Amino acid sequence: MVLNMDRLTSMEVFVKAVDLGSFAAAADALGMSAPMVGKHVRFLEDRLGVRLINRTTRRQSLTDVGREYCERCRLILAEAQAADAFAAHQMSEPRGTLRVTAPVHFGRHCVMPVLIALVGTLPNLELDLSLSDRLADLADDGYDLAIRTGPLDPRGGLTVRHIARQRMIVCGSPGYLDAHGYPKGIDELRRHRAIVYRRSGIVRPWQFPGGSSGPIDVLPESRIRIDDLAAVADAVADGAGLAWLPSWLVRERLERGHLVELLPELSGFPYDVSALWLSTGILPPKVRAAVDALARDVPKYMV
Repeated sequence: MVLNMDRLTSMEVFVKAVDLGSFAAAADALGMSAPMVGKHVRFLEDRLGVRLINRTTRRQSLTDVGREYCERCRLILAEAQAADAFAAHQMSEPRGTLRVTAPVHFGRHCVMPVLIALVGTLPNLELDLSLSDRLADLADDGYDLAIRTGPLDPRGGLTVRHIARQRMIVCGSPGYLDAHGYPKGIDELRRHRAIVYRRSGIVRPWQFPGGSSGPIDVLPESRIRIDDLAAVADAVADGAGLAWLPSWLVRERLERGHLVELLPELSGFPYDVSALWLSTGILPPKVRAAVDALARDVPKYMV
């Protein structure tokens, strides 16, 4: 009957018994009993179906197979130690390739500067940044980190950390507003032309602070749906209608008077920005460094 023992541990015990010349000496060195040393050696012999050590009450000697097996065990144990040392070194500081996916415009404006600055301070870190409005699957697509805006679909196996909030506003061009009037309340938005952002086939409602009762959702009817935020902003500036957009995206147009923020007393809904990564139990230093940097610095790019 083959004992259920860890093979690598048994190899280590076997090599120690060979090096020290007896089970008793190996037991003292390893902090175990001599009978337990014998069990480890017998485990290997039973598993291999061959004797490794000839032993009597007075002495022990390696068989020919045992001598060759011992040398191969040394190589395996050395590789195992090297693997452990490599893993410990990898976890000692951020290193390797950090693969991140983020929405196109938020990623370019708010995420990319932070991560490029981070890589500039960490010589052993590389960055692969994918800017796409497609909702990537971290496991299937091989990403270390995903940046998402807005509500998250609940999924198991992911860890989520809030890193910032976008200020969302409704805006329109002066020409459109002169022609169609300024909405005086949320209900009046429904009679205006709307240009909506559609991401991965999903159209999110426009949201406004609603106090203790939660946000107020408005989903205006629209004949224009665009999957690119900058294109939505362009269409609004051209007078095609109203849109609900991040304030950082249209800040310059607001300052130049090309766009007007509407319902300012009800505007400014805080839209969550989150970092997501696979829940593996051990957070790699490169992911921790990136998430900490994003949480610290992304808000600076959103004012």
